[in-house]
Amino acid sequence: MRAADPGFDSRLLVAAALLVAVGLAVLYSAGQTDVPSAAERLWERQLVFLALGVVGAALAYRVSPQLLEWSTPLLYGIGIALLAAVLLVGTGAGTAAGTRSWLAVGGVRLGQPTELAKLGVILMLARHLGARREPPATLWQLAPAGVIVGIAFVLVGLQPDLGSAIVFLGILFSMLYWAGVRPWLLLLLASPILSLLLAFSTLSWGIWIVALTLLLLWLRPYVLEGLTVWLTNVGMGVIALSLWNRLAPYQQNRLLSFLNPEIDPRATGWHIIQSKVAVGSGGLLGKGFTAGSQKRLAFLPEQATDFIYSVVGEEFGFLGVLVTLVLFTWLITRLIRIARRASDPFASLAVFGIAGMLFTHVLESVAMTVGLMPITGIPLPFFSYGGSFLLTCCLALGIALRVAQESRVSSYAES
Repeated sequence: MRAADPGFDSRLLVAAALLVAVGLAVLYSAGQTDVPSAAERLWERQLVFLALGVVGAALAYRVSPQLLEWSTPLLYGIGIALLAAVLLVGTGAGTAAGTRSWLAVGGVRLGQPTELAKLGVILMLARHLGARREPPATLWQLAPAGVIVGIAFVLVGLQPDLGSAIVFLGILFSMLYWAGVRPWLLLLLASPILSLLLAFSTLSWGIWIVALTLLLLWLRPYVLEGLTVWLTNVGMGVIALSLWNRLAPYQQNRLLSFLNPEIDPRATGWHIIQSKVAVGSGGLLGKGFTAGSQKRLAFLPEQATDFIYSVVGEEFGFLGVLVTLVLFTWLITRLIRIARRASDPFASLAVFGIAGMLFTHVLESVAMTVGLMPITGIPLPFFSYGGSFLLTCCLALGIALRVAQESRVSSYAES
């Protein structure tokens, strides 16, 4: 990748480079504690992963969107196969020791296929939606897209990895929106999820069902589609308790502690309480680089992975939090700009799907550190320690840079 290439999007590269630099600094700080910590040397390993990611991005940049589109079914198939394999030989780690999210051979963890599968799903969905002459206009026309994402969603949910499963939903809805699907249709598609979330309160669920019924009467979709939506929402309310019992104990505890951390402040509520204390104690300017007391005394859990954004809040304060969010906003808006200018539907949808994936990760990660969402153990792009996701992000940016280059060269040729 050379900045002299015609149409090279240097701003996207600068935004990513700044996030990587800040992320490495925060990861280094996360390991500086007053008690022995496994996070002390993680920043050095992250450098190795970053080097592999840069190589991967350079290789992805050399692949034309046309070749990428042609090879997408194979990439998607490999991703799904790896997700199936991880259920057989997978292991857990860190805060998700009870899951099967790591692919392991002979007791050696090789990586998390879920991260690369996200990219495969994005490309496959872009291929499917890009090949349509018109955007899906009915729920039945959305079925193929739902199957593409649903297979990966179910396999990841069986690990179980709730955080990554939510990311797949974020990818689906963002790409359907970019493909031109009408908002009311997206609402109907999302309605079973809303029904499931509201089913734990009889009053809330009852109000929602009444509102949904009135909405269906007003929109007047096909009778079979409308009946399917209504029955699915009612069914979600009925099976909510069964689904709750199927969640792993640690997932149940995380959801309960999200509602009220003080119920069990020394166990299930410990993570969110300490995270909020760390973020809140940072004030306007923070306590200083490596000086966060919650982190140094090891009160802040998983400070190098799940709660690395809490380190940002404690040591750099509100100003550091704001700067970090501005950098993420810059990166995502550059991706959206590239998607808007892409020369073909597949490339446009793929880049917007990448933006949707990163946005969902940032939203989940930041929101859970301040108690706005349940703890899902999701990594913060370019900050959290982890080779699989860092490699995925680098590959995704390599694809986006190539799309930007192709579209600008195409526009130059036309002019």
